[in-house]
Amino acid sequence: MSIHVIGVDAYALGWVGVELRDGAFGRAVLASTLYEIVAGSSGAAVIGVDIPLGMLPDRWRSADTLAADQLGPRRSSVFRVPPRPVWMEQDFTSANRLCRELTGAGLSRQSWALRPKLLEANAIWEKHPSLLFEAHPELSFRTMAGEPLPYAKKTWSGQARRRELLARNGIVLPDQLGPAGQAPPDDILDAAAVAWTAHRVATGTGLSHPSPPEEDNGSRIAIWY
Repeated sequence: MSIHVIGVDAYALGWVGVELRDGAFGRAVLASTLYEIVAGSSGAAVIGVDIPLGMLPDRWRSADTLAADQLGPRRSSVFRVPPRPVWMEQDFTSANRLCRELTGAGLSRQSWALRPKLLEANAIWEKHPSLLFEAHPELSFRTMAGEPLPYAKKTWSGQARRRELLARNGIVLPDQLGPAGQAPPDDILDAAAVAWTAHRVATGTGLSHPSPPEEDNGSRIAIWY
């Protein structure tokens, strides 16, 4: 029986997913919601998602600090995830104020812009905690390479290196991806890297920050790679 996993990355118009069968590329898909990808994932053992899954009640997550520390020059690709109550606020001003009250530091507008997708992903994760796993593509690529990547993912050199690393690990992305080819190339690469991590989780070889994951009301919070 083949191992079917999906790696998903959020992008401006929705979500892009890369499916693997036994660690090799299967197909790429686009969807306006994560619900669509999950609903169409029958048979998938693991769905890796490049978005925070799980927030703590009153502090930052250790997962983000540990991941950033490992990424060196790419550490800015990890943002600290504010406590859960911050995301329940309805506007940035209120959320920023509460974040300062709880943590002593403010909330970036870039983080706040992820709120709709973050809440959608967490609602699904709470219903399917054994199916969805949080992953970070830069951490995945760093693990493949054995060192932080020197070039950013939007550069020519950065994308060439990432595609090479995927191919070396059995994920050969075709030049033609159908409708999914409309997504930005860095988002396709990120989804493929997250799928690589999803395969590792499915086969019991995945690692996590922290290890073991943080526990909060029965939920296990970690970034997998």
